Amino acid sequence: MQDKILTEEHKMFKEAVENFLKKEAVPHAEKWEKDGIVDRDIWKKAGAMGMLCMDMPEEYGGMGIKDFRYNSIVTEAMIKLGVGGPGFVLQNDVMAPYFETYFTKAQKDKWLAGIVSGEIITAIAMTEPDAGSDLVGTRTTAVKNGDHYILNGAKTYITNGILSDLVVVVAKTDPEAGHKGMTLLLVERGMEGFERGKNLAKIGMKAQDTAELFFRDVKVPVENVLGEEGRGFYYLMHNLPQERLSIAVGAVAGAEQALEDTLTFVKERKAFGKPIGKFQNSRFKLAEAQTEITIARSFVDECILELNEGKLSNEKAAMAKYWCTEMHGKIVDDCLQLHGGAGYMWEYPIAKMYAGARISRIFGGTNEIMREIIGKSMGL
Repeated sequence: MQDKILTEEHKMFKEAVENFLKKEAVPHAEKWEKDGIVDRDIWKKAGAMGMLCMDMPEEYGGMGIKDFRYNSIVTEAMIKLGVGGPGFVLQNDVMAPYFETYFTKAQKDKWLAGIVSGEIITAIAMTEPDAGSDLVGTRTTAVKNGDHYILNGAKTYITNGILSDLVVVVAKTDPEAGHKGMTLLLVERGMEGFERGKNLAKIGMKAQDTAELFFRDVKVPVENVLGEEGRGFYYLMHNLPQERLSIAVGAVAGAEQALEDTLTFVKERKAFGKPIGKFQNSRFKLAEAQTEITIARSFVDECILELNEGKLSNEKAAMAKYWCTEMHGKIVDDCLQLHGGAGYMWEYPIAKMYAGARISRIFGGTNEIMREIIGKSMGL
């Protein structure tokens, strides 16, 4: 974010977050990458530092401040320091709104303090082998049987899938009712019939655990319904603008870091007797990147302020997600090219950035879906 939208309190929080990550995460990033998963301790340390679910009520350990600038500070710091392994952004930006808005008092008392402290890691299970962006195509079912539901189905590509203790599962409680028959269920670690598949190997974001989840006759108590039965689709749609803005924030931060690293590289690396940054092609590519990042940053900052005011529309969030992630992908690709053969080596940060950037055009709703949302808002 630009300093002009940050107060002194934000700047102090930003400095604290960056110092925390440099001390507690950066030294372990390479190991986490090799292991394909982070140590749970980093979650508890982040919770103690105040980096998780900042907008939750103070009585549960949060800051009680509804201000997406704090969320964005965490997102940007993690991306710029290359520590994307811990799924803090999912817990802060995607999961927290569901819990704050739809948890009952009993559910808050049971789980919220643990979520804020990092003792409880959360995930959301939407995607299935045959249902990605098309949530209505969900095949996972939950049949009510007295005081519980019988949950059956499978989910895939679930972030925090291995470490998660509490999973919001999208299921059909009325398969004949389309989107009106979808319900969100809270599935807890250790429930009989709830199993995790392997930690999936990905192109990028290698330190973040991503798994398949299986539900075989899992008995989920009725008190574990999130919100109301049959309202799951509406809840998902209501929270998507913030999730998509979070992805846009990450994309801009990633593009900024790629440009910063590349500027350093082209000033030091020489070819034909002079730094490669002195060649016209290099200058033009980097000038384009700087311009596009500046435009994206201004737009995203505007969206952050609108979200804080409750005015961010679904179509504007889709614009931010679509345009910023496309921009990010193009800039990282250009920056890798300017690194030459070094850019293809995993030891160089630009290679990891290149691999990690690709998913942002897919998750949170593919960019093709974003274009559909924008087109329909135009009456097309």
